[in-house]
Amino acid sequence: MKKILAPVLTVIIVVAGIILGFLKGVDLSDNQLATLKILVIIFSCSVLYCFLVGEISRNNSQMDKLWSILPVAYAWVIAIRGELTLRLVVMAIIVTLWGIRLTFNFARKGAYSIKFWSGVEDYRWIVLRNKKMFKSKIAWAMFDLFFISFYQNFLILSMTLPALVCMDSTVSFGLFDIIATVLCLLFLAIETIADEEQWVFQTKKKELLASGKKLEELPEPFNKGFNTCGLWSRSRHPNYLGEQGIWLSLYVFVLGLGVAHFGIFNWSIFGSLLIVLLFLGSSNFGENVSSSKYPEYKEYQKRVSKYIPLRKYE
Repeated sequence: MKKILAPVLTVIIVVAGIILGFLKGVDLSDNQLATLKILVIIFSCSVLYCFLVGEISRNNSQMDKLWSILPVAYAWVIAIRGELTLRLVVMAIIVTLWGIRLTFNFARKGAYSIKFWSGVEDYRWIVLRNKKMFKSKIAWAMFDLFFISFYQNFLILSMTLPALVCMDSTVSFGLFDIIATVLCLLFLAIETIADEEQWVFQTKKKELLASGKKLEELPEPFNKGFNTCGLWSRSRHPNYLGEQGIWLSLYVFVLGLGVAHFGIFNWSIFGSLLIVLLFLGSSNFGENVSSSKYPEYKEYQKRVSKYIPLRKYE
């Protein structure tokens, strides 16, 4: 129970601290404030939709289906209301490319259906619902409302707020913008390659298991049960590395507006920091599941770094 609660409580505490700390000095123009109101309306509708449909259908992956779509909508709302300046358009295109990749990857796993409320549910919600602390329908409903529906919607809204900060800037597109663009595309490439490698590995493993063989009877490297090929031989979560890198790099656009004006830390960085915290908790949870299923996973943890590709698994 502590392993489940710790990441959630940590995130909640950090959210409160960051918001209170950074938003004290936030100064939004009329255009930025009006745009933020539009984003909050979309956010509120999404929270309500995810909670109601998730509870009625008992499929709590409603937010997962919107995860790759809403940031694209947010980015283009900001870009259009910001009169489609070069910086905002580049940021919106980057978010759109990210969204296309993630939507495609999620769709091929069976997440979307003509019956919009159905589709494959994330295994983590299934595992969590079976935990003793969530056996109560009320306990699970509260978790669904505050974490799955509200907090995750808040998180993906906050991820795009660097674009809001850039809306009314008169600073020309420059070196920081070029660096940010290159970094975003680099991390997007890493995440795309990692997801493709994982898809190929898991698809082949399922085909081999469908033939009637047991996991330990499969050929290398499928007999381990988890991927140790390509980027996964150097990082246990190369996809998470790419995901975190994209949103941290998007903040570099803000730095280009003038470090001398507000320093390295602007209030809009809290979305990027929350992504790092979210994936810290998510990766810990996923690794606990993997190590309980696959005997060799603990050895893999010892020999391969969590994110940064330092050593190769051999």
